[in-house]
Amino acid sequence: MSPLRVAHVSDCYPPRVGGIETQVHDLAVRQARAGHDVHVLTATGAAAAGVGHPGVGGRGAPGGPGTPTVHRLATPLTLGVPVHPLEGPLLRRALRALRPDVVHVHAGVVSPFAFAGARAARRLGVPLAITWHCMLDGVVPLYRAGAALSGWRRAAVALSAVSAVAGERVARVLAVDPADVLVVPNGLDVAAWADPSPPGAPLPPAGPLRVVATQRLAPRKRPVPLVRLVAEAHQRLGRDDAGRPRLHLTLIGSGPAEQAVRAEVARRGLGDVVDVVGRVPREELAGRYRGEHVFLAPARLEAFGIAALEARAAGLAVVAGRGTGVSEFVRDGVDGLLTPDRADGLDDGDADAALAAALVRLAREDGLLAGLLDHNRRVAPAADWADVLGAADALYARARARR
Repeated sequence: MSPLRVAHVSDCYPPRVGGIETQVHDLAVRQARAGHDVHVLTATGAAAAGVGHPGVGGRGAPGGPGTPTVHRLATPLTLGVPVHPLEGPLLRRALRALRPDVVHVHAGVVSPFAFAGARAARRLGVPLAITWHCMLDGVVPLYRAGAALSGWRRAAVALSAVSAVAGERVARVLAVDPADVLVVPNGLDVAAWADPSPPGAPLPPAGPLRVVATQRLAPRKRPVPLVRLVAEAHQRLGRDDAGRPRLHLTLIGSGPAEQAVRAEVARRGLGDVVDVVGRVPREELAGRYRGEHVFLAPARLEAFGIAALEARAAGLAVVAGRGTGVSEFVRDGVDGLLTPDRADGLDDGDADAALAAALVRLAREDGLLAGLLDHNRRVAPAADWADVLGAADALYARARARR
């Protein structure tokens, strides 16, 4: 594809931390390196505290060749929340000034800034592409009614999601064929995450099953139920003759539920079973994963699961529900274990019990964990950025054709 001027619109962007922030940043950087003129319009301030670029709506400060230009339409009035009371007119002004070839909106369940960008692009007649980074479970009827009333079902827009399972929900909202919702998956620099151990090197040492979970400690990511299901697996596995637990969880991340997580660990007496380490810089995670065995993803509404993909690239076995986006890159019994969940009609309690049972199985079943680790160390996941950029190009071609 010939070089384009691409305007990404996202509520959230670094220095905020999260899946959308990571993916939008990485995609914008890769596209800029590929020769596109890339701009990011975001309501996230430069310090993630609502302090934005003083030239709101104007051209941001580019970081040099092959670097996207970031326009921070932020205000201290919202106290760090990535919204702006004047986002509609500001976005229209910015898009008029930029004159992009395509506007790429990145949406979550609640994304007022992103949706304002979509409305602005539609009003200005600019080719529009939308990628959903979320699962719309629980809001499909509401969104479906809103889409019908607001005319979005008839809009000239190219639709996409980060996984096929997320795209199926988008198709239901907009009453289109699921095949009309393209997949633009998250990408990864696989080589940067790979375990540098030479072929044939020993697998992580024997002892307790070492489990790691990296996530934002927020209710939708289910960190407290994570502690509970690990407690269930610990109870079933017990302790060795020296009194040491046969299971250990390292929980990496921070967020509003951190105090509740720590309280749950203390209440259940899991001080030597669960280690809550707080936030760890992304560039240090690959090193943290060495010596671990399993990455556990407890979220039900995981549209893709970039943290799980990073762990898979680092060679860990991944345990997750099979109705989530993690199933796009993890095969049951090959890259990890996929357990029954809502997609099979289970409630949260039964789905958590299935995750706990998977941990017990990995700790007890001879050869299972070693086989998964050996495979994941030898075989890299299919997450090449060339494929992601190609999917984005196809989305933009569709957006320009539908204008």
